[in-house]
Amino acid sequence: MSEQSLAIRRISDLANPTRFLALAGRVLPWLSAVTAILFAVGLYLSFSTEGDYQQGETVRIMYIHVPSAWLSMMCYTVMAISALGTLVWRHPLADVSAKAAAPIGAVFTFLALVTGSLWGKPMWGTWWVWDARLTSVFVLFLMYLGLIALNRAFEDPGKAARVSAILILVGFVNIPIIKFSVEWWNTLHQPASVMRMDGPAIDAEFLRPLLVMAAAFTLLFFTLHTAAMRNEIWDRRMMAMRRQAARLAGKGEA
Repeated sequence: MSEQSLAIRRISDLANPTRFLALAGRVLPWLSAVTAILFAVGLYLSFSTEGDYQQGETVRIMYIHVPSAWLSMMCYTVMAISALGTLVWRHPLADVSAKAAAPIGAVFTFLALVTGSLWGKPMWGTWWVWDARLTSVFVLFLMYLGLIALNRAFEDPGKAARVSAILILVGFVNIPIIKFSVEWWNTLHQPASVMRMDGPAIDAEFLRPLLVMAAAFTLLFFTLHTAAMRNEIWDRRMMAMRRQAARLAGKGEA
């Protein structure tokens, strides 16, 4: 068997919900442990650095706000990939992934909005402005809420998955708008200071804890996402068993 066919077989094996449940059971304890360690290191570094000469102690909000903002977009990107898996490849776990990611993405986006307001008040003199970056992130939060409500509105998971997948892909246009809004329009929000072609514009003293916290938040997402997918699979199996029991009870009465 060639390496390519072996890789395809391994991917197809992961598409089996039973195999995914077994893998999740082995991976989750390790993911949780590494996430906790990274958060401990990141928080220590965040509070051991000196305050910024302009922003003072409020600069520490950055260590929560920036990773939350990154994860709000990454989570939706994961959902968009899952939507393609639902519509194009018919992957059995694709819609499970998208549904499980929506509440997590909503929390990260809400956290980014709240911490951004807390950070913006002392820096800008206002809690909120309707500029391109803030407005597009707020739209992303509403999109998450809409997708969560849509998934709960359908009793048939298959139908909900197809409708949600289409809306997710349509809404993905908002992700590049969020990313490049500070470059396309004149906004109060500062431009990118970490992911730049000419290198980070932030001092290394602040960059190190920021990157550690970003890694911790990323692993937190994968931990929560894996656990949520596992719960969703069990919920669907329980629902299927209840439906089967109801059908058998109906036949018995007949």
